[in-house]
Amino acid sequence: MFQQLKIIGVVLLLASTSLKAKESGLLTFKSEYSTTETLTRLKASLAKKQFRVFSHIDHSAGAKSNNISLRDTQLVIFGNPKVGSKLMQCNQTVAIDLPQKALIWNDTDGSTWLAFNNPNYLLQRHQLKECQQIITKITKVLTTIAKDVTQKGSEQ
Repeated sequence: MFQQLKIIGVVLLLASTSLKAKESGLLTFKSEYSTTETLTRLKASLAKKQFRVFSHIDHSAGAKSNNISLRDTQLVIFGNPKVGSKLMQCNQTVAIDLPQKALIWNDTDGSTWLAFNNPNYLLQRHQLKECQQIITKITKVLTTIAKDVTQKGSEQ
């Protein structure tokens, strides 16, 4: 009986962890590169796909300037006004989440991660049903960029 309860507990823990990741609204990818290399690869990939990088924020440098320790944490703000404007035509409130952002960070184990806002989360949050095809295309492009940027042997 105790063994069965233990198994049920593990299953519930895994399910709740999975739900939390899903509810976070992020597409997250583990990188095989350092944060610096992942950042360089991301900027190159975005330029190649004709995205505009609006800003790069080095959160760890900001923390350091205030004598606060923070693992490497980089934020890239980017977009394509041609695509973002079409989303805003569906519902202007999506502008609060645009331009798109990419976060690159090191976790406590030293692993590097890349995350984007999940376009499907934006679809739900802003009721963008009329823009489903655009959201699907954005998801595909962001996933392709993420894999190219984080996986060794991927094209750049």
